[in-house]
Amino acid sequence: MKLAMTRIKFSLRLALAFVILPLCLWLSSAADALAQERVIKIAGFGATSGVLRQFGVNSEAAMRAAADQINKTGGVRLGDGTRAKIVVGYFDDRCNVAEGISVIRHIASEDWLAAVGPTCSSVAETLYGVLQKKADDASDSGLHLPIFTDVAMEIGLTKISDWAFRNIPDEIGMYQSLFAWLKLNHPDAKSVYGGVEEDFVHSNQTWYKVMKERAKTDGYQIKGEAKWLVSDTNFTTQVREMKQVGADVVAISAHPFTACGVLKEMQRQGVKPKVLIGLTSISSPETMEVCGKQAEGLIIPTSYAPINPQAKAAAAATARFKGYADLHSMAAWENMFTLKHVIESEGVLANPDSVRADRDRIRIGLAKLKQTEGLLGTLQRTREREAVKPFVFVEARGSSWQVMHSPVQ
Repeated sequence: MKLAMTRIKFSLRLALAFVILPLCLWLSSAADALAQERVIKIAGFGATSGVLRQFGVNSEAAMRAAADQINKTGGVRLGDGTRAKIVVGYFDDRCNVAEGISVIRHIASEDWLAAVGPTCSSVAETLYGVLQKKADDASDSGLHLPIFTDVAMEIGLTKISDWAFRNIPDEIGMYQSLFAWLKLNHPDAKSVYGGVEEDFVHSNQTWYKVMKERAKTDGYQIKGEAKWLVSDTNFTTQVREMKQVGADVVAISAHPFTACGVLKEMQRQGVKPKVLIGLTSISSPETMEVCGKQAEGLIIPTSYAPINPQAKAAAAATARFKGYADLHSMAAWENMFTLKHVIESEGVLANPDSVRADRDRIRIGLAKLKQTEGLLGTLQRTREREAVKPFVFVEARGSSWQVMHSPVQ
């Protein structure tokens, strides 16, 4: 009896060993695999608070949506043949230069391989200045971090540093095309009056250096401009001046939050120019939600519109992450896929000890690009690390943006 019981106990122990040992080995292997799993860390930064918060909110949503799509379709192939998922972090700089510098130094001190941002040109200009100026200058102690900007629009900023890249539209070309279209389709329009958000770099630049100069070149009479600030909420005086002038074309160079205030005041005072044109940034769903009725007839050139399956899918994916799709946020979406391509083509490793080398690989890969694929078609890349993007003209009709012209580019 005792011998039988001993044999039974031995058999049970042997059986348990056959079960437990493989389980332990599997758990150990799984733990090792988890410990060795690599990720590509891409930091976004911009304004997610304050009056400009919607820009950062939209860019963050687009970045997270793009990363989600990339990860669900196999992730990123690394230089040693393994695959990694993209991890996105987003930091609020509040469109403040000092906070922007603090944010980018924090990002550079950790293992983020690239950054996408910022919202504001004033921040971008200063941040590019703290990067290494020339990539082959060993004596330059500037930061080694590729920054791929999606929103900040001031002309010529990437010349500041070899580590600075942008995916923004060429507004000079866009408004040259728009004014050529105006002359052909509205030959009776002879004069232009501007409304400008004076203290925001993008809107200020686009009126004074782009719209106004283009109108002069094309022979329009400039009848002046009304000015306001990005934080203003009352536009009675500015619109009264606009009404008194009575120009054929009114150009509103402002962002949705003040542009809608001006458009509502124009409706209240009965200002109805022959043609109404706007800043690229107004062509957003936010404008239609806030003042779609008052914007009726507004014409804008834009580098994004949901006019094909991929553009519509990107907009839907971004909406799931609580963001709007517009020319700025969809630039962030495109940036993520461009970074994926560069990471794969340049053999990035994403190891703890390869961060500096990986950042340099990404910089080199971005600098090599002559063209990339965007949501509206092929983008050209310039020697100055800027983009030349396809664009269309949209018009506000029935509280939605409708494509009304596709220029030959």
